[in-house]
Amino acid sequence: MKNKNNPYAELAVSMIRTGILGYGGGPSVIPLIRHDAVARYGWLTDEEFGETLAIANALPGPIATKMAAYLGYRLKGVKGAVLSVLAHILPSSLAMLLLLSAVHYLAGSKAVAGMIAAVSPVIAVMLGIMAYEFAQKAFKGLGAIAGIVSLALALLLLEVLHIHPAIVIVLFLGYGTVHYRILAKRNKGGTA
Repeated sequence: MKNKNNPYAELAVSMIRTGILGYGGGPSVIPLIRHDAVARYGWLTDEEFGETLAIANALPGPIATKMAAYLGYRLKGVKGAVLSVLAHILPSSLAMLLLLSAVHYLAGSKAVAGMIAAVSPVIAVMLGIMAYEFAQKAFKGLGAIAGIVSLALALLLLEVLHIHPAIVIVLFLGYGTVHYRILAKRNKGGTA
């Protein structure tokens, strides 16, 4: 299934697949992109993917497109980025154009409403699994207490105070930098 001789083909197949199967917008596509980038093709480690996702979330624009562009650029430079983004957005763009003529019919269709209702739990589970795995990494990297405090603080900032997610991500990126510098100084001081 892997084609190690042609990274362009791997990129195209992966991004077409995630573009077609990523129902529900950017957040639902991320687990699919993660599977291809980490497990299937080994383009990134799990840690690199998590770091890339955090930085991509802090930037404006659709997350799935930013991830596709980054993966393409990392593998094959500008040409890879262009191919990756086009392969990711082209299938859904063509499908939108084809279905545009039937939008009024489909909008009231009970079958379409049922399909949407049936797919929603799958997307919720995929996002839940990814959130759980990232929480495990937070606990491992920050420690249990700092991990729990960070999760609670993020929930407070996002859901109670309604601070924009990009601001929260930038705050936590800054905290993570400070946290690891303190640990590095502590470890360096303890061993010296």
